[in-house]
Formats: sequence, structure tokens, C-alpha cells
Amino acid sequence: MSGFTTQTQEQVDSKTRVVEKEPPMYQVLLHNDDYTTMNFVVELLVGIFHKNLEEATRIMLNVHRSGIGICGIYTYEVAETKVETVHQLAHERGFPLKSSIEKV
Repeated sequence: MSGFTTQTQEQVDSKTRVVEKEPPMYQVLLHNDDYTTMNFVVELLVGIFHKNLEEATRIMLNVHRSGIGICGIYTYEVAETKVETVHQLAHERGFPLKSSIEKV
């Protein structure tokens, strides 16, 4: 064994700036039609969008009166999944209800 030791010291100074950027948000919209029942729309708003009965009824009436209503605001993936779920459930029940997303 040799009588010396080698010490190597590395020092790295790095400054990393982490900028957290919020993901873009999208609103999920319901579109009025002449066939989908108000009860079914309320059922969707409670089941899919987790609205209480009072808020679901208010949104449903807004869709009925103005032709379109906002169900919630989500990231793209969540909004897209909710739209697909609305379309699937409406189709299963025989309703032509349409839903879409719009960037906020």
C-alpha cells in the first residue's frame, strides 16, 4: 500500500430556476337540444361533474334558456374525458346531447 492518498474534490455551482407553469385550462360546455330531458342533464351534472342538485339545476336551466352552459373548468385531458363520458352516456340513453371543450 502506498503512503499517500489522493483526494479529489469537485464542486459544481449550478443555479437552476424552476418555473412552474400552470397547464392551460378548458371549460366543458353542454349544448341544448330539443330531445334530451332536463332530468338527464341534471343527472349528468351531478354524476359526472360532481355538482350538487341546486347547482346542477341552475346549469341545466342556463343550457335550456341560452342554448349552452359551462359545466366546469379542467385541464385538457380531464375535460376531454368528461366530454367523452357525456357522449357515451347520452348515446346509451338514446339522447343526442352534445358537449364540447373550449380553451379558457
